[in-house]
Amino acid sequence: MSQAPVHPRDPLAWHVLIALAFLGLVFVRLGIPSKPFFDEVHYLPAARALIALSHPVNVEHPLLGKELIALGIMLFGDNPFGWRIMPGLFGTLGLFAAMRALWFACNARFASIAGGILLATAFPLLVQSRIAMLDVFMASFLLVALWQIAGAVRENETGRRRLAIAGVALGLSMASKWNAAPLAMVPGLAFAAVRLHAAGWRAFVSSRAAPIAGITIWEAVLWLGVVPLATYALTFAPALFYATDPLAPDGLIELHRRMIELQGQVVQPHTYQSVWYEWVSNWRGIWYLYEPVDGAQRGILLIGNPLTMILGLGALAWAAWAGIRGGRKDALAVAVLYAVALGTWIVAQKPVQFYYHYLLPSCFLIGALALALDAMWRRGTRWLPLAVLAGSAAFFAYFLPVLTAAPLSGQMSFLEFTWLDSWR
Repeated sequence: MSQAPVHPRDPLAWHVLIALAFLGLVFVRLGIPSKPFFDEVHYLPAARALIALSHPVNVEHPLLGKELIALGIMLFGDNPFGWRIMPGLFGTLGLFAAMRALWFACNARFASIAGGILLATAFPLLVQSRIAMLDVFMASFLLVALWQIAGAVRENETGRRRLAIAGVALGLSMASKWNAAPLAMVPGLAFAAVRLHAAGWRAFVSSRAAPIAGITIWEAVLWLGVVPLATYALTFAPALFYATDPLAPDGLIELHRRMIELQGQVVQPHTYQSVWYEWVSNWRGIWYLYEPVDGAQRGILLIGNPLTMILGLGALAWAAWAGIRGGRKDALAVAVLYAVALGTWIVAQKPVQFYYHYLLPSCFLIGALALALDAMWRRGTRWLPLAVLAGSAAFFAYFLPVLTAAPLSGQMSFLEFTWLDSWR
């Protein structure tokens, strides 16, 4: 008699604990600085205009991220905590969603737990969860969508519900920031490609084939194509009620022409601008803040974890190989998502780019690293994955003062953290 297959226990409790620990770190000095810093100077006025429904502000970006910042202000007041609470909550949601997505994608406890630890200590997600900017909303909604899609593939009986949630989340991701648009197309295209490969010409009429039995290709078009676009459009509803220059009921297309025009305008060069290969090599970061504020010299540095951002590049190469040659669909997925997320910025015509645009690619890089470490773990080589986790945590602890605006010893304290001249 053959033995029953082993089904690993869902590490949900671990995922919750890691997310709560991350949220605790988000709340450390969340109100410091007590004044707007970096791009908060653009998004806070836009949020206040939405609360007042006065007039369009920061028109080049969609509304949802600014609506969520406005919600935080309405709930907790027009103060530093109110400005930053929603990014903190959504950053935590994104971390939790990433762990759940890894769990459903590979059914491996270690991979999902390690992925959560690595992502929490990677630096970018924590920093972006502590500032009133749009990127963390975009990333978190996309990670929620991937969680639901991975769950639908793993548990086909939940496919319809999960795809509906995923479609809404994809729309909300694009409605936070357009950077998500290329990635938002990947799930639908992947569904079509897998169904065509599995069923051939019958893909257009069959619902029994991979990737999700019970869902026809036409229903997938609804959930992963129509629903995201409809959700995206609905987030512009508040603009209909501006006191000055309201959005006309039929003006959404014209508004987007204006948004595209504004996105393409050349802006002044910035001290901390960078390009994609400087993100990949962890060569160029951003000092969001470095000045005496709130009674002390403080700094906030956006850079990647020096250990995991470099190890992750090797893991991505492994993921691509394991996906193409070894049939590892989970590994192939993170490699493709990273390539699309980074490739968007390689070909983008946006004249000035910054390291924070690497937030989403870095999430997939960390996913690849978690899968690579899990492959070692399953082979019995456990000291190396544990050493990487410990090393990531150690680097995180060292840099934590300039990730969370802690008081520094003096004006030249930045030298302790800028190991490369390009980090200054």
